[in-house]
Amino acid sequence: MEITNKIEAERKEKDSFFKMHPQSPIPYEKRNDFTALNYYPIKPEFRFILELREHKDKERIEVEDNKGNKQEFLRWEEFRFEVDGKQIILQAYKANPNEERLWVPFRDSTNEKETYGAGRYIDLESSRDKEDDKWILDFNLAYNPFCAYSENYVCPFIPPENWLPVKVEAGEKKYR
Repeated sequence: MEITNKIEAERKEKDSFFKMHPQSPIPYEKRNDFTALNYYPIKPEFRFILELREHKDKERIEVEDNKGNKQEFLRWEEFRFEVDGKQIILQAYKANPNEERLWVPFRDSTNEKETYGAGRYIDLESSRDKEDDKWILDFNLAYNPFCAYSENYVCPFIPPENWLPVKVEAGEKKYR
């Protein structure tokens, strides 16, 4: 219950940021109509506590963004888990080796219909998202990149290796 309350509080805080903050991705002229983002109900079955398997060789990959440019990431580590009886391997990336944050982008079978078509992201930080030396991968925290709200933002697309063959009915839904 504590996790659910924390996620609900974070969602309210994010809605307030999107409505009021000068750095909100919602275009200023559309903020009066903005009430809240759309979310799936919080589902404990989409919260995993997992070992992260580090890649010995950190391969550099190029990822195209929504403006046609390429961004470079390091394939840092991977999660292995099961959803709906299917084995999933999900890569975690870093922009540079010194960065603490892990970027975990993914697409799934909800894209286009229920969630943002280009995919969603999860950010992980060791100071916040670890429990007993394992990582907390919580899809209830999955969010849309800022380019889902405005063409003024540049967002990397999801690498094909992180296109999941399942529905992840957790986290943020399509904006409109």
